[in-house]
Amino acid sequence: MFEEYRGIPREATYLIYAGFLPSFALGMFYTDLAYFLPSIQGVPLSVVGSLQTVMGITMVLTSIPLGIMADRFGRKRFVIMGGVLASTTIVMFALTTNTALLVIAAIVEGMSEGAFAGSSSALMAEKAGDDKRTSAFSYSFFLNNIGSGLGSFSIASVSVFEAFGIGTRQAHVLLYLLFALLGLSSILIVSKVSESSELRTSKGTTGLLPRKSLGVLLKYAATGSIIAFGAGMVVPLMSGWLKLSYGVSDQLSGPMLGVSTILMGVTNLAVPRIARRLGVVKAIVITQGSSTLLMFAVPFSPDFGTASVVYISRSVLMNMSNPLEQSLILGMVSPDERSEASGISAALWRLPNSISTGIGAYLMGAGYLALPFYLASVLYIISIGLFWYFFNSIRLPEEMVLKGV
Repeated sequence: MFEEYRGIPREATYLIYAGFLPSFALGMFYTDLAYFLPSIQGVPLSVVGSLQTVMGITMVLTSIPLGIMADRFGRKRFVIMGGVLASTTIVMFALTTNTALLVIAAIVEGMSEGAFAGSSSALMAEKAGDDKRTSAFSYSFFLNNIGSGLGSFSIASVSVFEAFGIGTRQAHVLLYLLFALLGLSSILIVSKVSESSELRTSKGTTGLLPRKSLGVLLKYAATGSIIAFGAGMVVPLMSGWLKLSYGVSDQLSGPMLGVSTILMGVTNLAVPRIARRLGVVKAIVITQGSSTLLMFAVPFSPDFGTASVVYISRSVLMNMSNPLEQSLILGMVSPDERSEASGISAALWRLPNSISTGIGAYLMGAGYLALPFYLASVLYIISIGLFWYFFNSIRLPEEMVLKGV
C-alpha cells in the first residue's frame, strides 16, 4: 500500500504538509462551533445554522472570481490568502457574540474557503503530475484528516485550562486563539513552493466559465450539489445533534468526532490501491453507497456509544471518496482551467450544503431529530445514481499508470 506514495514530487509534498496545521485548527473550529456558540456564548442554534448559510453563500460568490484570478495571476498567493483569512475567522468567532460581527466573521470564513477552493487543489494537481495525482490527494487527505481529528480531540483540553482556574468560556476562547496562531504558521511551508506554471493567458479566457471543461464540470457539479444538500442537514450540526439526542457535551462529542476524522485519514491511505483494483469511478460509487446505508441507520441508535460507532463508520466510508473525486475532476478538466474548475465545483457544492444546514438546524431545533438523516439518505442515493450514469465509462490517465498499462 505504501508503495503508492513513493516518488511524490517535493513541492507537492510541501503542499501536503502545509495543509496539516490549518486542518488541525479548523478541525477544532468546525467541530465545536455548533456547541460553542449555543451552549457557551448563548447564541441560538438557529442563528448558528444561518451563519453557516452565510459562510456558504460568501464562498459561492467569491470562489469563482478567485479561481479565475488564481488561474491567471498565480495560485500560491491565493493559498496563502486562504490561510490568513481562516485564522482571522477563528479569532473573530472566539471574541464576539454580537450578531452583526458574527455575520462579518462568517463572510470572512466564506472568503477563506473561496480562496482555498480555487487554488489549493489546482496547485496540488500541477505539482503532483498525472501519475502521482491520486496518491498525492490521498496522502493530503490522510494528513488533513489526522490534523482535523486531533483538532477535535483538543476540545477536551478545555478541562485542563479549567483545572488551572480558568472559566469555561475563557478556556474556550483561549483554545480558539491558540489554534488561530497554529493555522497561520502553515504559510511558512507554503512559501517554499514555486508559483504555478500552468497559468492561463488572456487568449480565450473571457467570461466566468471554463470553456474547454464546461460540459464535464456541470455534470460533476450537479451530482455533487445533490449530495452536498443532504450532507449539510447533518454533518456540520453533529455536535449539536448529539447534545440534543443524548445530552453529551463537546468535551465528549468532540473527541468522538475526532476519532472519526482520524480514521478517515488512515483509511485514505488505501485509496490509491482501491482505485487501481476497482477504477476511480467504481470505487467512489461503492464507498458512497455503503456510507448511505449507515447514514440512514444513525438515528436508530439507542445510545451515544452506538451512534458514535455507526456515524464513525459512515464518515470513514463517505470520505474515502474525497481524494478520488478530486483526482477525477482535476484529471478530466483542462490543466490551465483547474483553479477555475475547482472554484466552480466547490461553489456548487458549498451553496446547497450551507442552505441545507439552516434547514437541518431548524428541524433539529423543532424536535425532528431523525428527519434530516432520512432526507440526506434519499439525496445521497439520487446523487450516486446520477454520478454512475454520467461517469461509469471514464478512465483517467493515472488509472492506466496504476494498472501498469
